[in-house]
Amino acid sequence: MPKTRSKEAATKTAPSEETNAKYSLPPQTANPSIVFILPRAATSEAKIVTLPNPRYAKPTRYLVCPSTGVYEFTKISPSNSAPKSWLIESTSSEHGDDSAEKPKRIAEVIKGGDMYVAAAIDPLFLALPALVGPSTAPDAKRLFITSECHLENLPEEASHLQDILRMERVRTLFEERMGAICDEVKVGDERMFRLNEASLVQELLAKAKRLAEGSLPATMEEKFVRKALEAPVLGQRQAPISSGGPSEVSTPQTESAESQLSSITAASTNSSFASQASTVATSVADETAVEEIARAAEASAEVVALQRLRVAFNFICSSYIPPNIAEWLQEKLLDQKLTSVDFTPLDEYLAHLAKVRAEAVAARPMDFSRKHDRDEEEDEARLEKKRKMEDDKKKKSQESKALRDLKKVNTSGMKKLSDFFKKK
Repeated sequence: MPKTRSKEAATKTAPSEETNAKYSLPPQTANPSIVFILPRAATSEAKIVTLPNPRYAKPTRYLVCPSTGVYEFTKISPSNSAPKSWLIESTSSEHGDDSAEKPKRIAEVIKGGDMYVAAAIDPLFLALPALVGPSTAPDAKRLFITSECHLENLPEEASHLQDILRMERVRTLFEERMGAICDEVKVGDERMFRLNEASLVQELLAKAKRLAEGSLPATMEEKFVRKALEAPVLGQRQAPISSGGPSEVSTPQTESAESQLSSITAASTNSSFASQASTVATSVADETAVEEIARAAEASAEVVALQRLRVAFNFICSSYIPPNIAEWLQEKLLDQKLTSVDFTPLDEYLAHLAKVRAEAVAARPMDFSRKHDRDEEEDEARLEKKRKMEDDKKKKSQESKALRDLKKVNTSGMKKLSDFFKKK
């Protein structure tokens, strides 16, 4: 008769052990939390509000603090090849703040390593579309009106602008920045503003100068300053080759061994001296050739500074100014009466550079097997394609063997999973 386990033995289980976890993860929700990096100077009165974006007038989130100003949020994301997530820890007490019990630690995992950093933005950009109005013509008639009347011209869709303007300090902040580019008059207790074109251009140019004198981002400096001013090398000078070799010294056979040894020593000394002189002359010629090529490929310090200033000004316009106003401001930038900056050396260098590049392309030997010559954009596209292939190769190497084997399965005759859920 086979042996069987008793019912008591079958139902007997080990005693459960209570575990005190340091963190407790709540269940995932449909609206996960978002990581914000806020300024330390922001007070408890700061609010996240929706205001029209100064560039495209779309509703955008901003942080408004009555004490420190307005902040925009910049999204920072990790690279696709290195996915990340956030583990956020917080403390809470189940019995209220007055409880003597130790608060419980709660942790939350946020998928994706995105975070939003609050950076200060000049309220002038938010009010500029209302100050300029629909017309950017130089003879456009503008009247002195109050700040409220100006700001009423901004889009009101999903906007909290009127709500935050009820705060006296926020309204004063907007009016102070509007006064930097406007003519101002007072009628009683009301301040009335009218846009001054010269003040607007000078204010934006001052911002561009501070940005250019500081440091542009490395990618902008490389692409829009260094490469934009880099001239092609049309040719390379070769240093003259010294034809002088070691001097030959003939000694008679009748000489003694001692005299022959002294003659050979003198000959080797003369040969070494001639070789050293030739090497020095060659190296000096090489350095001269390299210096001449470097001078031909580099712009002057004045031209580089002007290019950096123009890039900074265009960056501000492309980021915070509406397209129609940005085009109008770029035309005003060429007016020396308004800016007191002469871009003539930069324009002349760019014209000469275009001519040199055209001559270099014309002098380049044609390859009829290709439809057109490869330019820098094609080189960048080729490098980008190569980087993507390397990323794909890296992802494939990180896949498990089971997943790689599963991809090799022939599914040509199989039904898809969705076919079993179709209505019959």
